[in-house]
Amino acid sequence: MEATTDALITTIQRFVEPMLAEMAVELVDIQYRREGHGWVLRFYLDKDGGITIDDCAAVSREISAYLEVENLIDHPFHLEVSSPGLERPLKKKEDFLRFVDRPVRIKLHNPLGGQRVLTGMLRGIEGDAVALEMETGIVFLEQENISKARLSLEGTVDAGNGPGVSRANLAPMPRKHRK
Repeated sequence: MEATTDALITTIQRFVEPMLAEMAVELVDIQYRREGHGWVLRFYLDKDGGITIDDCAAVSREISAYLEVENLIDHPFHLEVSSPGLERPLKKKEDFLRFVDRPVRIKLHNPLGGQRVLTGMLRGIEGDAVALEMETGIVFLEQENISKARLSLEGTVDAGNGPGVSRANLAPMPRKHRK
């Protein structure tokens, strides 16, 4: 089902992105999955100055009409269109550049210094690496090692670590290892 879901999302995304560009709206993410009340097709949108309810309603109408005409989904589903929220995901290189100097929470595929979840201040991108300022200094995280990244409401570089978590073993990556 995952391959079918990915193909469906790709097909819908091809339709949605040009429409959203005309409306000056950014597509942050699309999700299609089964939840407790059935299948959900969820769009997260943003734009300069923030997304409004009217924006969401207009996009919802356009997507609904498209899906009805194209008949891409052959079973009942719920369509949701909303803002990504204050802790929005960071997925594209442009996201990491746009939100420089903001607190973030990053989950890694492979641990760094024994840690899979890192929090700190986003400092930008150098090559293919995301620069994250932590207590120990700046670490450079290869984008392919990032499984999830999002803005954080926590405002300190130590945010969200919880008791007993030490950053002493997370030394900054030497420059020669970055691309």
